[in-house]
Amino acid sequence: MEAVYPHMNEQHAAKAFTGQSDIFDELYSTDTIVAYKRERVRNHVLRYLSPGGSILELNCGTGEDALFFARQGHHVHATDISAGMLSQLQQKLTKYEVDGKISFEQCSYTNLPKLEDQGPFDLIFSNFAGLNCTGELDKVLASLPVLLKPGGKVTLVILPKFCLWETLLLFKGKFRAAFRRFFSKNGRKARVESTFFKCWYYNPSYITKRLEKSFEVLGIEGLCTIVPPSYIEGFAERHPKVYNFLKRWEDKLKSHWPWKYIGDYYIISLKKRS
Repeated sequence: MEAVYPHMNEQHAAKAFTGQSDIFDELYSTDTIVAYKRERVRNHVLRYLSPGGSILELNCGTGEDALFFARQGHHVHATDISAGMLSQLQQKLTKYEVDGKISFEQCSYTNLPKLEDQGPFDLIFSNFAGLNCTGELDKVLASLPVLLKPGGKVTLVILPKFCLWETLLLFKGKFRAAFRRFFSKNGRKARVESTFFKCWYYNPSYITKRLEKSFEVLGIEGLCTIVPPSYIEGFAERHPKVYNFLKRWEDKLKSHWPWKYIGDYYIISLKKRS
């Protein structure tokens, strides 16, 4: 397999998501499970934000979460490596009134120290596995403390190395697909539109070990552990009663072992030690 160096992978990811930026919201805005995931993540974040908090958002995409938190009265500095995604956000800022609560900047994960003059922040937030697009997550995590106020929080939404739903692919004879995350030390190829880039998978222990000197863990939740992943398209719309049943159980068990570790994603929040 051709080697993909970190900076090259970032360029490929930026190209991929810029290519999808014009249709990104259209693809996902009407999906019930995507809406459930967003609601779960936002409710999790709001537990750790004081009124009028300042947020640094990584991989902000088209700005849906930035707009949500701005409407809640928070200030958001939104960053993304994709120029196309930031263009979509800029169009939304022209369209919607958010009273100057959102600023934005094109920035790579591996160049976060350049944002020091924008902070320090109350919370750093990364949604929907954006950080899985870097093989240098250790460097990204190392750059977080200086960007936060004492007692500041970090909330990350990450793809782990094991997903319960994906193991069901074994029953279709798809062994490699069922365990593609587990055997992915050097990353796995992903494709958005016609562009390939690499994706890596990280368990919660990877995050906690690298931040344990500066942070304490506030909480971990599994996301789409019992509720199917959104790539099982139309599940909630075709089976609303089953979906609501699964949703109730996930909401009860999301923070319990083993469910918080075996979802399509997990949400992890940490607090910077004072």
